[in-house]
Amino acid sequence: MEEQEKIHTSHVWAIVLFTIAVFMSGLDNGIISTALTTISDSFHVSPSWGTWSVTIYTFGIAISVPIIGKLSDQYGRKRLFIVEITLFGIGSLLVALSPTFSFLLVSRFIQAIGGGGIFVIGSSYILATLPKDKQGKVLGIFGGMHGLSAVIGPNLGAFILQITGKWEWMFLINIPIVIFLIIFGYVKIEETKVTHAGKLDIIGSLILGASILAVMFGLTNIENELSVWPYLVIGILLFLLLIRYERNIEQKGQEPIIPTSLLKSKLFRITLFIGFMSGGFLAGIIFIPAYVQQVLQVPVEQAGYWLTPMALASGIGAGLGGILTDKIGARKTLILAGVIGLFGFISFPIWVNGFISYLVASVFAGTGLGFLLGAPLNVLIGESAGKAHKGTAIGTLSLVRQIGLTIFPILYGGFLTKAYIQLEHVLETNYSGKLKLVGTENYSMLIEQVERLTDANLRSKILATISNILELGFSMMFIIAAFLAFITIIIGIYLTQKKHYNVV
Repeated sequence: MEEQEKIHTSHVWAIVLFTIAVFMSGLDNGIISTALTTISDSFHVSPSWGTWSVTIYTFGIAISVPIIGKLSDQYGRKRLFIVEITLFGIGSLLVALSPTFSFLLVSRFIQAIGGGGIFVIGSSYILATLPKDKQGKVLGIFGGMHGLSAVIGPNLGAFILQITGKWEWMFLINIPIVIFLIIFGYVKIEETKVTHAGKLDIIGSLILGASILAVMFGLTNIENELSVWPYLVIGILLFLLLIRYERNIEQKGQEPIIPTSLLKSKLFRITLFIGFMSGGFLAGIIFIPAYVQQVLQVPVEQAGYWLTPMALASGIGAGLGGILTDKIGARKTLILAGVIGLFGFISFPIWVNGFISYLVASVFAGTGLGFLLGAPLNVLIGESAGKAHKGTAIGTLSLVRQIGLTIFPILYGGFLTKAYIQLEHVLETNYSGKLKLVGTENYSMLIEQVERLTDANLRSKILATISNILELGFSMMFIIAAFLAFITIIIGIYLTQKKHYNVV
């Protein structure tokens, strides 16, 4: 009893600090979604480039996850935690002070490098210090905070934007939290260190980063097919090179960033693929506030609040997903997640036209998302890897999800860019005498011009035109998300049939 109490009092501060840090780092990928339109307009960049403020953050997280995990083993988790938090704070301050969009992207990358390793450091700290019967509960809290932050972020962003009127405060608010974490982290967290850690796979990390970056550049130019394919091909070739290199590394007894031996398991590969698709689900949420602003034409200050039903449904779904996983198994829960998500996402392009229909669609989409991001994938990835490699397998799943969350926003942003190009053509053809076209990609400036029109009928007609055309871009995004849900159903059914064969 005394030993258990000692363990509790010794690490409770570390758990609290890591939980706050995990939530904060995840929050900054969702909090910016409310201000995507505002930020793009303030720097006069297109929607596809504006989304890079999101994707550069997830890209930085994706490449930092395996690197920081190795460094924390070699140099100590407390030390790396403080370094990471410091980088995150510096990046947040630089983002708020950015004079240009290029400067903002560099600052977001610095912020991501700082935030990306926090979840890994916290998880490895728990695995290294807590008894096994206490690890799962704490890791579940970390996972819940990591997922919940993605859906709470837009609501918090909307609140900050409404109160302050400036998007910069979304990042300045991190500074006092960072100072708190640095001080108490230094005082309260006990240092842990693995004395026989493997050598950091720098070459593998660079190849992985180059592969992701190539795909991102390709998808940024999605409106120009000739520019897309060379980058996509390079990205795929680099990834194949990475697998070959990592296999050689592992055969030499070294520690690769991607464990190719686990890839021999079909269940492991399938679960990673679902994890990648789950990044597409999360990416879709990032654009919901922009959809509410530009299609349903809700004021920017209120758009983030419309994500509240989805946020609540996602949290409830995560809890229900865990309960159902215990009762009916991960495979059947996966099928249910796909069915609910499919109905939710497909409702947006075919049914949503106001708050009530939006409420129903968002609740279903959020519940399906919660089911998918909760227990089922972690159970499946652990089942595929066995006890000896559960930590590595879960880390790989997290990396793959981040890759999906990096790539899909670029794809979705490309759809929106196409819609803006079509909108500019329609407005120039039908209303060139009524509007001064200075680039319809600047949504706020366009709406300001429309609102200044004295003819109420004309104003209403133009707003309807804008809404209908932009809806085409958002509809493609929702259709992709619905398709991912459908694929999840098919995979769940397949895994259910192959359960007794262990899918090897």
